[in-house]
Amino acid sequence: MTLLLTVFAAVIATAVWYQKNDKTLLLGLLCWMFWGASLMWLVDAVFEYIELRAKYFTPAPEDMINDSFLGLSVIALALVIWVVALLIKDPRGVIKARLKK
Repeated sequence: MTLLLTVFAAVIATAVWYQKNDKTLLLGLLCWMFWGASLMWLVDAVFEYIELRAKYFTPAPEDMINDSFLGLSVIALALVIWVVALLIKDPRGVIKARLKK
């Protein structure tokens, strides 16, 4: 579930990045984070399959719920990092203008 959730997030972020093509929103950073997480979970899935073989395809419901929460947590953490990067970079100068008032 973690792989599936992060791949969906990566595809959605990439589609938005491709449609907007706006460098001020740092959507490329968001895409890289989601694709990196997807690659990490893919490697984890391969090694887990090597270890468990056929049992890998029949997870317990508790494991699927835990993996879903982990996937959602990874997506939330990436979004928080993206927002912090936006606040630090302040590409449109909104925060700088508010602080000058």
